[in-house]
This record gives sequence, structure tokens and C-alpha cells, in this order.
Amino acid sequence: MTARAWAELLRVSALFTVPGDALAGAAASGRHPNGSTALAVGASLCLYEAGMALNDWADRAEDAVDRPHRPIPSGRIAPGAALAAAGALTAAGLGLAARAGRPALAVATGLAATVWAYDLRLKHTPAGPAAMAAARGLDLLLGATATGAAGRTTGPGAGPDPAARGSVLGALPAAGLLGAHTYAVTAVSRHEVHGGSTTAPLAALAAVTALGAAALHTRRARGGEPGTARGTTARTENGRGGERGTAPGVTAQTERARGGEPGTAPETTAQTRRERRGAPGAAPRMRSGRGGDRSLPRPAHRPSAPLTVTAPGLLRTALTGSYIRTAAVPLLHAALNPSPPLTQRAVGGGIRAMIPLQAALAARTGAVGTALAVMGLVPIARNLARKVSPT
Repeated sequence: MTARAWAELLRVSALFTVPGDALAGAAASGRHPNGSTALAVGASLCLYEAGMALNDWADRAEDAVDRPHRPIPSGRIAPGAALAAAGALTAAGLGLAARAGRPALAVATGLAATVWAYDLRLKHTPAGPAAMAAARGLDLLLGATATGAAGRTTGPGAGPDPAARGSVLGALPAAGLLGAHTYAVTAVSRHEVHGGSTTAPLAALAAVTALGAAALHTRRARGGEPGTARGTTARTENGRGGERGTAPGVTAQTERARGGEPGTAPETTAQTRRERRGAPGAAPRMRSGRGGDRSLPRPAHRPSAPLTVTAPGLLRTALTGSYIRTAAVPLLHAALNPSPPLTQRAVGGGIRAMIPLQAALAARTGAVGTALAVMGLVPIARNLARKVSPT
């Protein structure tokens, strides 16, 4: 057993598509990455590599015919060693998730169960692509859960942060987009050995286009700007309705501002009514409608608001363009010529395209720093892909 053999077994070039899941989940939850996010990244890496080792162990008989150069059929790694590595990596991933809190451990347990079910049972069934999509979505939710659970309280009555559940709910759309991309790539990967399918690449190409359009839409956090912390929502609500615990006098003061001081003389009220109706004998006034005074001509059209170009918007557009270009070009080639080499290249492009997609999902919430950090993994993944195939 050599380091090269283990690198091929674990597909280390695809490993760098994993950290962006947890980071995109943290951004989608409206929180900044923290120590628990780092634990989620570590758990994701371990569970991903566990799935890679288990995949080759489960497919060792099939690979002996279709891919005899793989580490297990070529004899460079023993089947028992691959299975033991899968078990050890799964245990390590769950251990890291447990340190991030019980909610994160629950999500990681579901992720590990999905990975093992896919490799041992679901891979060659119609439910295979859906299982892979669920695994990627759960990986993103693991980052959101761990980041949200970092605010848990201590002492008597300790429990998760009340905002943690909202953080996970806010990450669901991003998890759905990432899962949809994974589904499309997995459907194409079923034909990478023998080729011959144009339907799967064309369907994946359509999915990539739709996902790119969805990623361009800005996701606003509840009650605030994109990427605003949830604490801002409370401040916004307080700004609308007053601080909780505000003295009743403040509310009364507001009511007085609307309807006048309590105890106002009836003459004042009557005078106000006369002023609204006009003096006796005066010409009746034109009533105002919703569009203003009816006696005035209405404008033919309302002036449109000027387009605002912002740096986060430009970054989001650039990242989305990088995602579409990375995934769509090899898919188009595979659709035009569904040979095994071009289909494998399309699968590899779909795997690498996850990084700019994760960055775009982070950027659309306003997490510019997180998006740039995720994109920093692209050159590393590209260089490793030249040495070790990600498929």
C-alpha cells in the first residue's frame, strides 16, 4: 500500500469540493463561520472520504471488470483495509460532529446513514441519484446546524440557541440547489463507463442552466439585508413596534400623536372636521383618490428606479458564470458525443463545478469573504485533478 494508492482510493482531488458545503450552509443561515463550523468541515471531510473508501470496497467485483486499474482490483490496497478505513473515517466524522453539538450530530448521523445506504444498497437503483443529492444537502445543513448551535447556553436549563432552528430553515433553499446539481451529475455518472447516453447530459445541462439562474437571485435574511444576522431582525421589529418592555407612556404618546391629546375640547375636534369639509357655502373640494388629487393630471408613467451595481452583485454574477462554464461545457461535449472519455470528463466537470456553486450560494447571502475563501480551493482541486482522477 502506497500513498498514491490511497490518494486514488479516496479521490483526494474531489476532497476540496467538500469544505464549501459547510461554509455555504453557515452563510445561508445568516451567521459568520465559527469554531463549530470548522468542526462541521472536518466531519464532512471524514464522512466524504469514508464514502469513497466504502464505494470502492462495494464495487470491487465490478471494478475488476470495468476498472481493473483501481487500487482494490489491482491489489494495491486490500479490501479489508478499505472497509476498515471507511469505518474509522465514519467514526471520526461523527465524533467531530458531536463536539459541535447534538443537533449537528443528528444531522451527521443522517448523512452517514445516507452514505452507507448509497454505497451498499442504493447506488445501482433508481433511488441512487436522489440518495447522493440528499447526502450533499445534508452536508450543507450540517454546516448550518453546527454554526447555529454554537450559540447554545450553559448552566441550568441549557439548550440550543432558539435561533438555531431558524438558521437551518434558512439554509434549506441552498441545500436544495446543491442537491439538485448533485442529482444531475450522479445521473450522468451512471454512463461514464460505457457511455452512449445523450439524454442524461442534456438533462444535466438544462439543470445547470436553471440552477445558475436561481443562484443569481439574492436571498435576503428574515427582516434584513442579505447575510444580516438574525439579531438584526429583532432590532427591526423593535424599531417597528417599540422595544419590548417599553413604558406604556410611549404607546400612549404615539396614540396621542395620531388622534390628539386626551381630553381635547370638543370644539377642536369639530373645528378639525370643518376644516376637512371646508367652510359653509364654499365650493366643494375634489376628493383625493389613491393616485392623488383627481383634479390634477396623472403622469403617463412612473419613472423607473435606477439600476444599482454593487460589488457583491458583480461577485455573485461572476461566480455563477464560473459555475455554468465549468459544468456546462463538458456536458455539452458529452451530449454531442456520448463516448466514455467525454462522459467521464463531464462528470469531473460537474464535481469541480460544485466549488463555484457553493461560492455563489454564499455570495447571494452577502457573505463575500466566505465566497472568496471557497473559490480559493479551485486551483488546488484543479492541480490535483491532473494527478488523481476525481471519478
